[in-house]
Amino acid sequence: MKEQHNYQVFELLKSLYHQQIVLEMKNYIQHGTVTTYEHCLNVAILSYVWAEKLHLPVDKQLLVTGAFLHDFYLYDWHVKEPGRWHGFNHPAIAEMNAQEFLHQSKEVTDIIRTHMWPLTFRNHPTSLEGWIVCLADKTVTVWEVWQSFSQRLSGKE
Repeated sequence: MKEQHNYQVFELLKSLYHQQIVLEMKNYIQHGTVTTYEHCLNVAILSYVWAEKLHLPVDKQLLVTGAFLHDFYLYDWHVKEPGRWHGFNHPAIAEMNAQEFLHQSKEVTDIIRTHMWPLTFRNHPTSLEGWIVCLADKTVTVWEVWQSFSQRLSGKE
């Protein structure tokens, strides 16, 4: 079943995931040893699985695209600047990059801009797809951070 979901997500992302500018996300670490590309793909897959399992009335193309590009900011947030305010600023940067480099729709960029709610209190999700990505991002983040932490504890890093 997992392979089927992965295949369906990759089919929905076939116009994006191989583009050179998108592959740049592989150059930046998101959590522990997970790259931004891997993190965004994990969020896209979880968002898709939730929509499927719960039979949610969503636009799957919109859902998966917004999830995959939600952290399309293209810098190392671990450095002092812009990392200091990264949590607040990166949604707007990712939204701008999605518009400028990939010409994404307003619906996709709304998902990107609002995925950090409630941290970005004034920018809350306005669609079911946006709410799913917002929650999936937090779920995947906790899992990735936990994996990194447990690897350090076990000396497997």
